[in-house]
Amino acid sequence: MSTTKIRPGSLVRAFGGPRYAVALAVDALGTGLLRPFLLLYGVTVLRLSAPLTGTAMTVGVAAGLVCMPAVGRWLDRGARSTAVAASMLVRVAGTGLLLAAPAGDARLFTAAALFLGIGNQAWPAAHAALVATVSHGRERDAALAASRALRNAGLGVGALVATACLAGGAPALRVLAAVTGLSYLLAAALARSVRVHADPAAHPAPGEDGRPATGMGALLAANVVYVFCLNVPEIALPLVLVTQLHASPAWSAGIFVANTVLVVTLQVPITVALSRFPRRTVLALSGVVLAASYLGFLVAASLGGGWAAPAVAAVSVLCTIGEIVYAGSATALVSALAPPRALGRALARFQLSTGFGLAVSPAVITALAPHGSAALWGGLAAATLLSASAVAR
Repeated sequence: MSTTKIRPGSLVRAFGGPRYAVALAVDALGTGLLRPFLLLYGVTVLRLSAPLTGTAMTVGVAAGLVCMPAVGRWLDRGARSTAVAASMLVRVAGTGLLLAAPAGDARLFTAAALFLGIGNQAWPAAHAALVATVSHGRERDAALAASRALRNAGLGVGALVATACLAGGAPALRVLAAVTGLSYLLAAALARSVRVHADPAAHPAPGEDGRPATGMGALLAANVVYVFCLNVPEIALPLVLVTQLHASPAWSAGIFVANTVLVVTLQVPITVALSRFPRRTVLALSGVVLAASYLGFLVAASLGGGWAAPAVAAVSVLCTIGEIVYAGSATALVSALAPPRALGRALARFQLSTGFGLAVSPAVITALAPHGSAALWGGLAAATLLSASAVAR
């Protein structure tokens, strides 16, 4: 199979057109302004305890996961741009509740976290369904990759702007919440204006496989393990670098920035370059690359003489490549396996497995880390290799 050619104009059209691309960028920018600092908002602005704030955020994530079956059924009735816009409007309500909450009010913060959690969980499935409706085959894969790169760029810019504003304290965080709400509102209006709707009775597009999905259960189970890689730069590496290797926090920050830059610049080229291979093979390969990086972290953490932190940073590049290959093939494989009439439910189940993996991975990582590098990185490598073998079969 020949590789797909990268044409920026075609990619923009393939994931919804210029207005939808702007909606994605605005939504990502707003999310980057607040999402990484939501815990800080609860503690600093509303003066809630850290455990109470964290529990409220967990409730929000759980509510989002519980809503996914309903989102899948809605998508299978044909909703596309409306579902994307709804996921953004739900988050407008969440930011509104944040602004309305007085200091010490845990109920309104919990309600805000609930709405934000529902929107954050519903958006990926709705977005993937929209892209699958306006593009097909390997063009769809490239479009999904391009939209992920665009979203990561927006998240990164938003987080940088928010970081610069944090010196303003609680008033600055309130301003960030207000700007976030306005960005979600603008993004929802733009997304809704695209007016993409699927015909539930339509036949598969030419070249699409309309047979019932096979191996979806193994794929979803493997995805729970695969998705741990998304929390490695944010949780596992800072934990190891700061608490075990006693390195400067600057190493963690540098790795996170490098991860974002690599995803933005390489997501589309790598996805396109691998389009000559079957999606299932590519997804299995990503597991092998991730497992190799975990073993690389194990070796790097054992180095002495000040070499451990630079070695961990070097291995993190390999981990990011594995993340890019995983992200470029997983959603695309689910979209290709699912029968057109059940695409929404398949994407919802996939997001459910992703959300569950992201929810449990911090607890698993922090539980394994005190037992040493072998337990953490060896355990992750073994689990990922097992998942890759399940995907390959």
